[in-house]
Amino acid sequence: MSLEVETRDCGSLTDAELDELAAMGGAFGIGPVSKAKDEWVLFTSARIDGKIHGFTFSTLERIGGTPCVLLGMMSVKKTAKRDMVLKGLMGEAYHRALMAFPDEDVVVGSRFASAAGLEAFKSLTELIPRPSHRAVGEERAWGKRLARRFGVESSYDDQSFTVKVNAQSGFLDHETLKPEKIDADVAAQFATATKAKSGVVIVHGWTMAESLAKLGKH
Repeated sequence: MSLEVETRDCGSLTDAELDELAAMGGAFGIGPVSKAKDEWVLFTSARIDGKIHGFTFSTLERIGGTPCVLLGMMSVKKTAKRDMVLKGLMGEAYHRALMAFPDEDVVVGSRFASAAGLEAFKSLTELIPRPSHRAVGEERAWGKRLARRFGVESSYDDQSFTVKVNAQSGFLDHETLKPEKIDADVAAQFATATKAKSGVVIVHGWTMAESLAKLGKH
């Protein structure tokens, strides 16, 4: 059993491949997947023995001069191998960031519908929001910048980092194998990000240059 991770331009995706992604069994149907193809730059697939087990739509860009990894949509198939798939997708994201922004600290941001997806960000530091931390002005400013970049600023609350409605067209779709280990205070941050209203929490963190050199090494 081998995991194969590949990144290419979103524009190269065929209709048949989009159908395959929509049929994978994750949170996204053909509509959101097709929209993501048009909105993002990079597409990363994770396959086990040739079968799709996860994918990411993302971009690498600078916001206000700061290098960023923006994960517009990620979905990991809910199998016993999903931890391996998540690690492969994030490792590829870090590798691309290292190639684009060598020797720089990088912001990584995405939308989350539940605390389970935060497993993807376990290698980052200074996660915002996080329990028992009062975000300062610059941290809140990053939340606003990311909300604008994700196209959800109209319903974004910069105090809770939450978009309460109509924001699940793209987010990090991953269910942890160990839900019992999710901290109750972390889970509480997602109380207003309800599925019924398609809410999300926008989370960002940092990888310092020295850490990125290790995380992104192939």
